[in-house]
Amino acid sequence: MASAVARLYMKLAIFLAVSALWISIAVPRCSAADDNRPSRIVAQRALSADDFDWRDMVPQLAVAAALPGEQAIKAVLENCSVLRVYEVNEIRMECRARNSTCAKIVNRLALDQEIDKRIDEIVQEGILHRHKSTVVDYQLTYSPFPFSEIAAVRSESKPEAYLMLQLADHSYKAWQLQAKYGPPVDTNIFQWYSVFKYRVDNAQYKTDTVFEVDPTDGAVLKVAINLKMKKAKNQR
Repeated sequence: MASAVARLYMKLAIFLAVSALWISIAVPRCSAADDNRPSRIVAQRALSADDFDWRDMVPQLAVAAALPGEQAIKAVLENCSVLRVYEVNEIRMECRARNSTCAKIVNRLALDQEIDKRIDEIVQEGILHRHKSTVVDYQLTYSPFPFSEIAAVRSESKPEAYLMLQLADHSYKAWQLQAKYGPPVDTNIFQWYSVFKYRVDNAQYKTDTVFEVDPTDGAVLKVAINLKMKKAKNQR
């Protein structure tokens, strides 16, 4: 009886420790930080589509465009807040079912290392070479979550990198992205969707970010960020 009570208290202690970690864990942003990893010192809460800011990914894509294929893909995915938060949610669900998962997540560093490990596995298992590009296309199947798919691409013939996120439902509207980013630099209408285009253009690179929008209800369906590095002026 005493041993059973002891085991019960041990399970309770593990649960409380991990619960405290979830409260203090970061929702990382896709922005430059020490060692080129995102900052992780923000209180955990549910991620919304509006939390993702495509501008945070621009420096990460610029770094990736200078790396070879697999390294570039890892750099993009490891520094993307959406995938990191998704992995935190996945670990949390596993922790509820298996104490072995909880036991090794003792602090934020351990959690970050576990997330990096899982993203590395995603890359190793899903990497493809097609159309002169290195590609990882990963389905985000756990729900509820505001995104359903993430894809990273590195061109094998030129310094270009690409990130795509598919939204999971029709809850994020075009008026919300315009409230956040301002008017687009260009719009267009195709047969099944409209596009809102935003751009960063400087001496180092040009980035076109396209939001696909359902014209029937104004819902954002997809965001795709394409970054192209420019040649230095002294290069011929």
